[in-house]
Amino acid sequence: MDYVEQRMAQEASKSTGGVESFITPLNLLLLGTIAYTLYAILRPSPPPTIPKEEPAVVFETFTPRTLLPFNGENNMPVYLAVKGRVFDVTKGRNFYGPGGPYANFAGRDASRGLACGSFDEDMLTKDLDGPLDTLADLGRDEMEALLGWDERFSEKYLVVGELVPVGHTKA
Repeated sequence: MDYVEQRMAQEASKSTGGVESFITPLNLLLLGTIAYTLYAILRPSPPPTIPKEEPAVVFETFTPRTLLPFNGENNMPVYLAVKGRVFDVTKGRNFYGPGGPYANFAGRDASRGLACGSFDEDMLTKDLDGPLDTLADLGRDEMEALLGWDERFSEKYLVVGELVPVGHTKA
């Protein structure tokens, strides 16, 4: 028992005040947390960055022949026409550019192909100097499908021009 009494006397004789009693792992962790929180609140924020503006696009009038070079090849933008409106679909180059699933529509009037749900070459106007496709022979379901595509393109892409036939006064 002497050992227990001796040990209790030693512990009782230790000083209970002073700096040593404040330097504990828990207190150091609490002090670090408070310091980090104050730093996070009071640190200066970086200056706001202004997002880059997309370059201005001039509204142009295209004929089927003048639209054809805008197929994404040779670093050209990718344009396609739907219902007489020309859309810049360059953001979707993976779909509409060279090698994409819709690549045959690039630089062309895609209205008939989109309306019919076909990506075949025979859906495209072959005579680039002839009249535009009036789509008069399309059924109600095909016209609804075309309107859906037109809405989708209008929401997602910029209209950069209109498609007119060769010989039109705007051409």
